[in-house]
Amino acid sequence: MSLQWTAVACFLYGQIVVNLVLCFPLISAQRWRSLFNWTIWSWFSPYWNKAFCTMIMVLVVLFFDAVREVQKYSSPQTAQDATLNPTLFDHLHMKLFRAQRNLYISGFSLFLWLIMRRIVTLVNQVALATTDSAGLQAQMVGANQAATRYQAENLQLKQALQSEEEEKTSAKSRQMEKEEESRARDLKAAEEVVRKARVELEAMRRQAKGLTQEYDRLLTEHTQLQNLQNTADKKDQ
Repeated sequence: MSLQWTAVACFLYGQIVVNLVLCFPLISAQRWRSLFNWTIWSWFSPYWNKAFCTMIMVLVVLFFDAVREVQKYSSPQTAQDATLNPTLFDHLHMKLFRAQRNLYISGFSLFLWLIMRRIVTLVNQVALATTDSAGLQAQMVGANQAATRYQAENLQLKQALQSEEEEKTSAKSRQMEKEEESRARDLKAAEEVVRKARVELEAMRRQAKGLTQEYDRLLTEHTQLQNLQNTADKKDQ
């Protein structure tokens, strides 16, 4: 194997290991994101896209070169020439095997290179989504707690207002009861005064009737006395 294909094979094996590690379920996306946020990666970030595109171009060139080699050694004319010489036939099959091997190596390297880029992107997106969901969940918990607290405060305020209204109502009712009792006492006193006035009026009526009767009696006696006096005066004459 030549040096370039040895490097591509090593690159393929490294990609396989990296992809397996990235897909390892025990390592969370947050840990991968914290690893990707190291300072050393920020130094290479300006060159990352260029290196990625350059590696794709190299792998594409090697892939098409391997395709060309496979077509070259699998053409019918070459196979017909190889049948005339057994040594050339074995050499042709060896070349075809190497070309196919190089084709698989370059193809899988290109494929895994794109897959690895996609996996890294998805890991970052999952880490961001998890962080955002954790933040949203914390906000939701805080909002629920605040809503529960506000609901409890509203309930306490409502109870306080209700108790205050009840106290005001009870105070008004007590005041009305006191006013009613006072009015009842005043009415009872007024009734007592009216009753006493009626009794005094009845007594005055009885006294006036007695005085009238006494006056009539005295007037009758006075008339009788005047009549007697007049009779006596006539006799004296």
